[in-house]
Amino acid sequence: MGMADPDVLTPGTSRPDRDVPARRRRHLIDPNAPRPVRDPRAEARSLTRVQQWVMSTLAVTTVLHMSAGLILAAMFLPEHRLSAEIGLNVIAGAFGVIAVAAALAIHKRRILSWWLLLGFLPTFIGLWLTLG
Repeated sequence: MGMADPDVLTPGTSRPDRDVPARRRRHLIDPNAPRPVRDPRAEARSLTRVQQWVMSTLAVTTVLHMSAGLILAAMFLPEHRLSAEIGLNVIAGAFGVIAVAAALAIHKRRILSWWLLLGFLPTFIGLWLTLG
């Protein structure tokens, strides 16, 4: 009883007469499959990318809300003066262009691009709602 039974194996051991590798426990580190090396530059790039998207989304949303407010102001003027309605809608479009330019600047893109034309969309929508 004092001797260990040669047929009973303890975990992590193998019999000397067989070429069976010892099973590794799952909770231990496997030297044959090391963890991937952390790349701090890649992590910083992905974090920066997310921050840029969040910041540009907030900037564009905020500025476009102001643009929408100007369109509503043009729609509900107490005195219906055509020049004031058109002027407020043009200012709304200018804020739309500023919103697109801000998003391009945040993403470090060229500011003078065809995307700026998208900023005039509030002007056309506002004119259609106000004059239509």
